Amino acid sequence: MTIEAVIQEKLLSAFSPIHLDVINESHQHNVAPGSESHFKVIIVSEDFEGERLIKRHRAINSLLATELAEKIHALALHTYTETEWQNYYADNTPLSPNCLGGGKKAG
Repeated sequence: MTIEAVIQEKLLSAFSPIHLDVINESHQHNVAPGSESHFKVIIVSEDFEGERLIKRHRAINSLLATELAEKIHALALHTYTETEWQNYYADNTPLSPNCLGGGKKAG
């Protein structure tokens, strides 16, 4: 199973999202072709209602702790409630920050 698929499966199971995009952005960075080291996650879930951004991110980081420790170099998280998503981002995909270098080479 790919890292992208593992991320997607875990997030679907834990958060029952209304919307979920798991985007492998590794090709935009200095890594070997076919790498799975840089990801952007856009997730909309009722579970985030009333939760501060830091708590949302910590929940996802905790869920993906193994992948973050062993495989993922960068994980851009965009976490929204349904209202936030509809009001601000439904028609625009948020951008990930630029990578400052480094990475885990496939090997």
